[in-house]
Amino acid sequence: MIADNLFLWIGFTVGVLALLALDLGVFHRKSHVVSMRESLTWSAVWIGLALLFNASLFIWMDSGKGVEFLAGYLIEKSLSIDNIFVFVMLFTYFKVPPLYQHKVLFWGVLGAFVMRAVLIIAGAALLQEYNWILYVFGGFLVLTAIKMALQKEEAMNPEKNPVVRLARRFMSVSNEYDGDRFFTLRNGKRLATPLFLVLLAVEFTDLIFAVDSIPAIFAVTNDPFIVYTSNIFAILGLRSLYFALAGIMDKFHYLKQGLAAILAFVGVKMLVSQVYHIPPFVSLAVILSILAISVVVSLLRPQAVPTAQENTDTAV
Repeated sequence: MIADNLFLWIGFTVGVLALLALDLGVFHRKSHVVSMRESLTWSAVWIGLALLFNASLFIWMDSGKGVEFLAGYLIEKSLSIDNIFVFVMLFTYFKVPPLYQHKVLFWGVLGAFVMRAVLIIAGAALLQEYNWILYVFGGFLVLTAIKMALQKEEAMNPEKNPVVRLARRFMSVSNEYDGDRFFTLRNGKRLATPLFLVLLAVEFTDLIFAVDSIPAIFAVTNDPFIVYTSNIFAILGLRSLYFALAGIMDKFHYLKQGLAAILAFVGVKMLVSQVYHIPPFVSLAVILSILAISVVVSLLRPQAVPTAQENTDTAV
């Protein structure tokens, strides 16, 4: 199936790499603090490009592919919001200066681009060869949804991240930042900076989330090109989305339950696919409804802010 659309895959990949080169080489050549206005502008640019690509699918392929792409894009975009929670905690824990955060996320996206391409190709090959894998994906997503819905918020300790622990074990790591460099020289010795540890943690986090999100998109389409393009477009806008939403994520406290509901829906869709096929436009409507409800409920029922007395009692 991939060989049949090889030129589409190559053309799309080259186009994305060109956009990333333009992003880093022209618009973000120098490290700077990303403002709210800039992040919103870039969010609009990436979403606009995704919608233009979506429109081209409606025109040059068919409406079914267009709906599948949009549903897959919304699934990946909504699930990527969970990444933002983790990015906030990572940057806070490692005290990453705002000046250098964009560079970490840029290289994180580039790494995610490669990892997800490999996972999608592998997933498509497995589904084509072993149809029963669909039930494995579906059951996994339902279990993940239950775990996400029941999981309590816990303080994250990135030092326990296996990739960070391996890096500290096999590499010499500096305790200080050296501008936006991932490696530095100290007394003639080459050391990794804390910024490199953050990058490793970001890449590992995306790999974990990809294990959830990629099977979820296979629930709405079995076309690996649609899975690939919707996935890549969603993560391309992840950096700008982070800078736009990082400061207000706590206002959407019911969003995690909404994401769990989306995972549960697509998991069930996979499990019943051989008995009843849920049309892509129905999936799209359900996903949009769940997202809208979780956002509206979050705004209508703000999370209670603990008082000073409550914090004191908790500490005691």
